[in-house]
Amino acid sequence: MLTFKTTIIEKEIKQRIHWFIELRWIAVCMLFMVITCVRYFAKLELPYVYLYLGNGILLLSNMVFIAYNRHLNAEIDENKWYQKANIFANVQISLDLFILTYLLHFSGGIENPFIFYFIFHIIIAGILLTNLAAFSQATFAVVLLVVCAVGEYSGILNHYHLFGFLNQGLGTNPVYFTAIFVVFLSTMYITVYMVTSIVNKVREKEVALSEANEKIAEQDRLKSRYVATVSHDLQASLAAVQSCLTVVLEGLTGAVSEKSREMILRAERKTTHLINFVKELLDLSRIRAAKELEKNTFNIIELIQEIVGGFEDVVQEKHLKIAVDINDAISLAWANKDAIDKLLVNLVSNAIKYTPWGGTVGISLKNSTDNPGQLLFEIWDTGIGIPAEDKKKIFNEFYRSKNAEQFEKEGTGLGLSIVEEVIKAHRGAIWVDSEVGKGSRFIFTLPIVAALEGIQS
Repeated sequence: MLTFKTTIIEKEIKQRIHWFIELRWIAVCMLFMVITCVRYFAKLELPYVYLYLGNGILLLSNMVFIAYNRHLNAEIDENKWYQKANIFANVQISLDLFILTYLLHFSGGIENPFIFYFIFHIIIAGILLTNLAAFSQATFAVVLLVVCAVGEYSGILNHYHLFGFLNQGLGTNPVYFTAIFVVFLSTMYITVYMVTSIVNKVREKEVALSEANEKIAEQDRLKSRYVATVSHDLQASLAAVQSCLTVVLEGLTGAVSEKSREMILRAERKTTHLINFVKELLDLSRIRAAKELEKNTFNIIELIQEIVGGFEDVVQEKHLKIAVDINDAISLAWANKDAIDKLLVNLVSNAIKYTPWGGTVGISLKNSTDNPGQLLFEIWDTGIGIPAEDKKKIFNEFYRSKNAEQFEKEGTGLGLSIVEEVIKAHRGAIWVDSEVGKGSRFIFTLPIVAALEGIQS
């Protein structure tokens, strides 16, 4: 359980560190604009060279942080990753607090209203860090401000008064200094307490929800294993029934009257339909029961060609045209070959089944331009199409659209459910573009081997 909780927190920290670095780019741009506007429009007498230097240090530090963050993410599976990530987050916040103090010193000290920007960093510390680390950062912020204010008040540090903005030097006024210090101190620690309390509650809820989802997923897998076992037994029994019916139809048990033959043929057809139904139910249950499908490298083009060849007879019977558009440069896929075979067979079979005589069925394969490292498949047809209201339901178990039922009476309603489960198991995506009377286009993505070389193990 601890490992599961740690994984959730590690994922959260990784995302938030990236978010923190992205925020710093915004801060760099905003700071540059503020300094420039104050210089040329407010025309306050300040040491702008030092202010621009502080902005430059912030810029360079963020570039270093980006480089180190990439290095850190490459080591995410190591045992000490969590510890390194916490140190990295602490270093970022500490450096930001120091740079903020530096910038405030050269722009009025505690007279500067931007003093309250310390609160933003304390909020981020409460989100990113442990409770102790967040309170430590708040203390560090207070110490920095006190050192800066006392230094200016005592004359050890120069005080850059905001002439033109304030009429008197509030930074050297002991009453003002004491009031600001008390308010700042209480604000820092109250902020840390509130943020860490909220974040801790949210993390607890997130972990609890993730654990509940994992339990539900495990129960669903157990249910699927049970259904798979039952389906396997049903398939064996139905196959035995079909075999007996075939023996009778072939006259091996003696002559069969015409009326009896007709009844047995009906029974044999229904048995065949049930066997196909149980087979698809078994396929769906096996995919869902597996936590992870075993993947291997195979030639996806050869698989497509085999599948197209397997439908040659029915294509000729319906006088259909098959348009295959495959980029020969793409050949290898990293996936479960049997699962992808079922996926493609289901989609191509549906395209052929629901396309009237003389229509066209197409298969295309290419590199995805939107998602590098992904193969982009398209299975399309000029068939009956899918009503708009049915598009969101077609991947549900046992669901068939009304026009599909009218066009083809027999169907299990499980084919597209299998397709969706295979896509999920391969962390791909699938979507549908269809219009009634004009055909359908099923588009989905699968990973290319080269994109997964680093995680195949």
